[in-house]
Amino acid sequence: MKICIYGAGAIGGYLGVQLARAGADVSLVARGAHLAAMKANGLRLLIGDEERVVHPRCTDNPAELGPQDFVIICLKAHSITGVIDAMQPLLGPKTRIVTAVNGIPYWYFYKHGNECEGSALESIDPGGRQWKELGPERAIGCVVYPATEIEAPGVIRHVYGDRFPLGEPSGEKSADVEALSAMFVRAGLQAPVLENIRDEIWLKLWGNVCFNPISALTHATLDVIGSDPGTRAVAKSMMVEAQTIAEKFGIRFRVDVERRIEGARKVGAHKTSMLQDLERSRPMEIDPLVTVVQEMGTLSKIPTPSIDIVLALVAQRAKIAELY
Repeated sequence: MKICIYGAGAIGGYLGVQLARAGADVSLVARGAHLAAMKANGLRLLIGDEERVVHPRCTDNPAELGPQDFVIICLKAHSITGVIDAMQPLLGPKTRIVTAVNGIPYWYFYKHGNECEGSALESIDPGGRQWKELGPERAIGCVVYPATEIEAPGVIRHVYGDRFPLGEPSGEKSADVEALSAMFVRAGLQAPVLENIRDEIWLKLWGNVCFNPISALTHATLDVIGSDPGTRAVAKSMMVEAQTIAEKFGIRFRVDVERRIEGARKVGAHKTSMLQDLERSRPMEIDPLVTVVQEMGTLSKIPTPSIDIVLALVAQRAKIAELY
């Protein structure tokens, strides 16, 4: 099984090591010092006191790799459009694209079955380029739950988690998604094949839509946001709006709002990905985590007053960060 991981950062590097050790023919697309270190010394994964090292093909030029069975996209969602052209040499007639990204993926309304069937979402796929040039028919959904970090160039630290739920947009258990799930399991990962991957996408997004921007605005960790009455109330208001939108599109949540907030609070003093990006002067994933929910609210004619306010504030925070 030929697998290219496009964006071999913290999550992509973790997957790369585990899949390579399980016998997959893995290639990694990366750049900069991280790529140089992997080429020189291999890719190192630290799990507790154990160190795992693999030496897969690594490049910043996907054209060197040729068509793949699976391309796992592990980029920040807002970066995908910028690499569509570079990704083309990886795509053969039967190549599947696995969207291991945060937020709503470009293929969301493919085989969805409602009045938005076949629609692209402008906030996450400007001009519908991903839909047109990557193709929704190639897509397999993937929700990423582990926490990992790049400890040094070429070195990935696993923090917690090993779960990567997978699913076809249609809900069918195809041979492709079953084969990918089996490979993930051989790699020591949990990869259940879900009949409705969109439910799982929304369950994770449900927390991200509020905790991420609130943390970027306040610099508070999850335990503080979930404990302080003011920030907890803002988070709940945003989540209720998001739930109303999601349910309009057929989503079912297996937990209620209070339980979801409490679960995040119990994670402890964790900095959200948006806060980490802000502190490291990196672009924040505002559109795939927040703007897209606002856009889907507009499509469904559901007002989003709390989301609108927080989105306006965090967008302004991002503009200020770009100046300094």
